[in-house]
Amino acid sequence: MIESLVSGHLLHCDETPITIGGKREFVWVFCNSDQVVFRRTETREGLFLKELLRDFKGVLVTDFYRVYDSIRCPQQKCLIHLMRDLNNDLYKEPFNEELKALASEFGSLLKQIVDTIDRFGLKTRYLRKHEQHVTEFFRNLSKRSYTSETATKYRERFERNRELLFTFLEHDGVTWHNNTAEHAIKGLAILRRAIGGRLTKRGADDYLVLLSLLETCKCMGVNFLDFLRSGHTDIAVFADSRQNKISQSKFTPPKRRGSVEDQAAERRRPVAAGLASLSD
Repeated sequence: MIESLVSGHLLHCDETPITIGGKREFVWVFCNSDQVVFRRTETREGLFLKELLRDFKGVLVTDFYRVYDSIRCPQQKCLIHLMRDLNNDLYKEPFNEELKALASEFGSLLKQIVDTIDRFGLKTRYLRKHEQHVTEFFRNLSKRSYTSETATKYRERFERNRELLFTFLEHDGVTWHNNTAEHAIKGLAILRRAIGGRLTKRGADDYLVLLSLLETCKCMGVNFLDFLRSGHTDIAVFADSRQNKISQSKFTPPKRRGSVEDQAAERRRPVAAGLASLSD
């Protein structure tokens, strides 16, 4: 499954802490719209990512954790994370007019783009028109000098991630957020709340395999128990076989036409039934 993900054109990635035997470790999720894979590591350093994604040539969608920057491929940072951070700081500094103006301008730009996505989907031929708006946003940003420490911090953050914020404008089917990974990781969050730190490493790894299969089955519209009982080792192959069976079951072959006498008797049968009901 991880080989299939790495060979694809789009990959969402996220990480979350988990307690195992009283020690804090991390679980990483790798997914797209069809497949989900979880993997445990003892630290959050993410050194294994370079090797794991060495041959990945698609677009990597992540949050702003710096470890992802070392991956050599086109990347899209989650703009929902950025908007969330802006809103949190605006809540803390409600009278910071510089920060308000920056957040308003970025929000207006993003709203225009999302309106286009709502109308036409994630298609480059419709989204490329917004590249000039992005260029104008950064041009205006570079001309400003802020006195506020927070506004200055965000200007530096925008400029540092300039090539990573609007990659989705150049690639079909690439989202501007990382909701796919965050949604996939909810299954792990449920387990984490339920059992606390009582997991062992072996138990955690076994559970992550099953959770990967479960979440992938959900993505493909396959019953998890049916897949486990089927003997298949590839969920996509199993899903295709199920679909083929459904398609075949919907086909009803035409009835074989009988003799002329049989056809005449078949036509008389409803009439005779109707007369019998009337006489009753």
